[in-house]
Amino acid sequence: MPSKLRESEFRDLLSQDRPLIDVRAPLEFMRGAFPASVNLPLLLDDERHEVGKQFKSAGQDAAIILANELVGGDNKLERLSKWKDFLKRNPSAAVYCFRGGLRSQTVQQWMIDQGINVPLVEGGYKALRRFLLKTIERVTGQSSFMIIGGKTGSAKTHLINALNYSIDLEGLANHRGSAFGRRILGQPTQIDFENHLAIALLKLPYEKPEHLFLEDESRAIGSLSLPKEFHDKMGDSPIAMLEETLEARIETIYKDYIYSNYKDFQNQDREAAQQNFSNFLLGSLQRIQKRLGGEKFTQLHAIMNEALTHTDPGESESLHKLWIQHILCDYYDPMYEYQMNKKLNRVVYRGNRDEFLAWASHLNRDS
Repeated sequence: MPSKLRESEFRDLLSQDRPLIDVRAPLEFMRGAFPASVNLPLLLDDERHEVGKQFKSAGQDAAIILANELVGGDNKLERLSKWKDFLKRNPSAAVYCFRGGLRSQTVQQWMIDQGINVPLVEGGYKALRRFLLKTIERVTGQSSFMIIGGKTGSAKTHLINALNYSIDLEGLANHRGSAFGRRILGQPTQIDFENHLAIALLKLPYEKPEHLFLEDESRAIGSLSLPKEFHDKMGDSPIAMLEETLEARIETIYKDYIYSNYKDFQNQDREAAQQNFSNFLLGSLQRIQKRLGGEKFTQLHAIMNEALTHTDPGESESLHKLWIQHILCDYYDPMYEYQMNKKLNRVVYRGNRDEFLAWASHLNRDS
C-alpha cells in the first residue's frame, strides 16, 4: 500500500534534512521550496500550462489524458530514470507536489511499478509550508529572545554563531545587513527565507529555549523581510550590548567585507574578480551617497578607489582600513548611537566578546 508522511512526522522530516523530491514544475519550485528538496518535475512549465488550459476547458479527466500523453514514451523513461537515480542515492527520500494530489500520487505509483516504494508527503508543499509558518508563530509565542546589539563591526554575527541557542538571520538571508552587505550569490526568495528560518528554529537544541539569541536587525535584511510577529517580538526583547574597540571593529569589517568578499569574487571568476569587486564596493558606497553628503562621499570614494587600484598589498589594506574608519566614525556610529538612544531602557548587559560568552553561558544550558 502506498505510504504517506503525515503532519505528525513533518518535524523530523524537515529538521533532519530528509531528502525530498519536488515534482512540481520548475517555476513553482523557484517561487519557494525547502532546503533538502530537489526539483525533478512530472510536468515541465510548458506542459503544466497546457494541462491547466485543458483542465479549465474540458475538465479533470481530459487534463489527465493530456498529461499522460505529454509524459509518455521517451519523456516518461527519462523522468523515471531521474527519479530512480535520485532514490538510489537517497533511499530515505519522500515525494511531494503542491497539495499531495495527482502529480505526486502519479510519481509514487510509477515508482511502485518499478519496485520502489517512496512515501508521499500528505498535503504536499502547501501542508509543509503551513507547518513551517505555524512553527515560526509557535516559537515566537513560546520563547524568550535576547537581542545582541553593538556598533557596526562588533562581530555580532560571529558571536551569534558561537552560541548554541541562536539563529543567524543574516546568514539565512545571505546578506550582511548594510549597504555593503550584499553577497555574491544573491538572496533567496522571501518564501525560501521564511522556510529556512522555521527549519532553523526546529533544529534548536531545545524546543523552548529560555533565551534565543538574535542579532539586532531592522525588519528588512537586504530585499527580504522578517515575519512581522517575529520582528515585533525582537523589538520588545532585552538587549545585550557587545562592546569592542574601534581598532577591532575596523579589523572585523576588513576581514568580512574586503578580504572575504574578494575571495568570493575570485572563486566565482578569478580573471574578472578585481573589476567585479571594485564595481561592487564602489556601487555600495554610491547607494549611501545622499546620506553621506557630497564632500564626505567624494573623500571616501577617492580613498576607496586608491585602495582598489594600489599594487602594494600592504598599502591597499591600509587604505581600505582608512575609509572603513572614516565611514564608521562619521556615518555608522552616529546613526547607531541615535537609534540606540531609543532602546536604552532595554539594555540588560554590556561587555566584550569573551565577557559576553561567559555571561551567556549562565542564561541557557550549553550556550
